[in-house]
Amino acid sequence: MPLISIPWLEHDTPFPPVEMALSNGLVAAGGDLSISRLLTAYEHGLFPWYNQGEPILWWSPDPRTVLSCDQFKQSSSFAKLCRQIARAEFSPTPTFRITTNVAFLQVIQLCAQTRQHKEGTWISPDIIHAYYNLHLIQHAHSIEVWQGNTLVGGLYGVQLGRFFYGESMFSLVSNASKIALYYLTRYLMAEHHIHYIDCQQDTPHLLSLGARTIARTDFTQLLKKLTSADTTAWGQGQLCAQGKLHPLAAH
Repeated sequence: MPLISIPWLEHDTPFPPVEMALSNGLVAAGGDLSISRLLTAYEHGLFPWYNQGEPILWWSPDPRTVLSCDQFKQSSSFAKLCRQIARAEFSPTPTFRITTNVAFLQVIQLCAQTRQHKEGTWISPDIIHAYYNLHLIQHAHSIEVWQGNTLVGGLYGVQLGRFFYGESMFSLVSNASKIALYYLTRYLMAEHHIHYIDCQQDTPHLLSLGARTIARTDFTQLLKKLTSADTTAWGQGQLCAQGKLHPLAAH
């Protein structure tokens, strides 16, 4: 069987076209996790995914899984839970409190820890450091779900122009990551005019929430249209069910 080679990236090597990807979506190896490299990768529909101690691998799967924010599917029980959360969201003792950019490092670390316990994780210390750097320049963001003062769920991802790239979620209690994703969709539409979330690869869970697969060519065309827009500022505070951001209340 002939050996299959992929392009190796040095520090200043540009990414090859995503059309050169192998059948599994692998495009290239090597390079670094610098801010400029990561933002260029996302602009072209690439993301890093590799095991610690191995070379960085860059992927662009075909098809690609995307969630339209206005197509988020709610079961009747989850819709009832969301209504309960909304009714109590500004009470002294809310069912859950949902925030954004309050605990980015905690979220990404818990995403790593919970995955490590289940099936292993690609969220290495290098990945955590790289995405925290993106967070510091307002390109990476987190959604947090709290019970009292305990962080019980959340997600993080990257914003570029009018597109959001979901990276990972975690739950320590039932429905917590789903709540985070639901509130993310509301916030993206209400405050940032963002209507699409990249989910990278399909899973039964994401598909059950309304995500769908599209051809890589359609995905890259979508990116060309949406990532060229200005990246809007993303605040810190409490999210309400209508998708609006409010100042953090004292707790």
